[in-house]
Amino acid sequence: MPYQSPISPGRSWYEDTAGPRPEYPALDGDKTCDVVIVGGGFTGLSAAAHLAKAGTNVVLIEACRFGDGASGRNGGQLGTGQRAWVEDLEDEYGLSRAKALFDLAEEAKAHLLEFAAANQIDIDYMPGQLSVAHKPRYVDDYKAHAEIMASRFSYPHISFMDAKETAERLGSTAYFGGTRDTGTGHIHPMKLVIGTAQVAAQAGAQLFEETPSTAIISSGGKVKVSTPRGTLTAQKCLIAVNAYGGTLEPVSAAHIMPIGSFIGATVPLGANSTVLPGGEAVDDSRFVVRYFRRSKDGRLLFGGREVYGVNDPKDIHIHIRRQITELYPALRDVEITHGWGGYVGVTVPRKPFVREVMPNVISAGGYSGHGVMLSNFFGKLYAETVAGNRDRLKLIEDLKIPPFPGGRRFRAPLLFLALNWFALRDRI
Repeated sequence: MPYQSPISPGRSWYEDTAGPRPEYPALDGDKTCDVVIVGGGFTGLSAAAHLAKAGTNVVLIEACRFGDGASGRNGGQLGTGQRAWVEDLEDEYGLSRAKALFDLAEEAKAHLLEFAAANQIDIDYMPGQLSVAHKPRYVDDYKAHAEIMASRFSYPHISFMDAKETAERLGSTAYFGGTRDTGTGHIHPMKLVIGTAQVAAQAGAQLFEETPSTAIISSGGKVKVSTPRGTLTAQKCLIAVNAYGGTLEPVSAAHIMPIGSFIGATVPLGANSTVLPGGEAVDDSRFVVRYFRRSKDGRLLFGGREVYGVNDPKDIHIHIRRQITELYPALRDVEITHGWGGYVGVTVPRKPFVREVMPNVISAGGYSGHGVMLSNFFGKLYAETVAGNRDRLKLIEDLKIPPFPGGRRFRAPLLFLALNWFALRDRI
């Protein structure tokens, strides 16, 4: 029987097309190291790879298998910049800091592609991103955004699309305009997870799957991470569990909220399909965003983040089919071969959360749907921090990230109400 993640519903198309997925042992016994990493997604594996290449004795533990969380199950879109638009960052932080945050994200994009190429990881990269307005009142914002990106942030790759061009590039008349970004693209995320783990292991990192952390204690200049079958003692610790942290560490839990995100994959649509003829990825202007793209073999991979409350993949198919049909009525009866879900870590302002949550323990997450390139790069920035250069990571640490209101008891019900309110607003 094919492997089924114990923490995320459905088996993904990524799992069935990634090729061999090596297994790593569970930790059995105590170990001492320089750095212990908790979490085997993009952030943790990237940090392990860069630390090990620099000669650091690093141990990484993952509660399930690498890629079972958001890193192996996401929409695969890189995007450009931070999750927030540059003009919003400029309003909040001023031009100089907004530009620094944008430049950091651009470096993250380049780093991901360079890392994959240098280590011969085939990530199925496909160029292009369309960001589209689902309401006419948003169109002018997209037009202004393209102009601001070129004139104030030296990014010439975004162009405005009117309704006619948008319909031609989407193969759908459901949107009213938007932008086309030729300076970014989309990837097969599970292939990147598998490849990054192999790079880390080959560089000397000790990797362990099916090894949950049960406690993290920092005392006397040492960090101790407990697991069911051994304790890890280190000088430093990186917590990289994002949406899957539960109550492991209270500061992170107060600032990072998991919300469900679900994706369906259709059969290949064929070379003559009018759906996304240019092969770009798409995200739309809904607060409860829809994101979709064509795979290299021509499937439509369609994601819609909702509070579904389902664990049965057959139910995921129903919701995804409804959303596909709204945009592409001709695909009403298309076969959906895979339906899967997972959890995305979000923060209140949709900006990433990086903090030293206890002495020598840094937590990173809350990428808010913009984590494919940022999380991989934050792993590299953490390795730089261990080596003594914290300047670039501090750009993220200093972002204003308030905790979710309501504390642990009430934050989930409050978020449920908020997401349903925004979903309603998206429809009116």
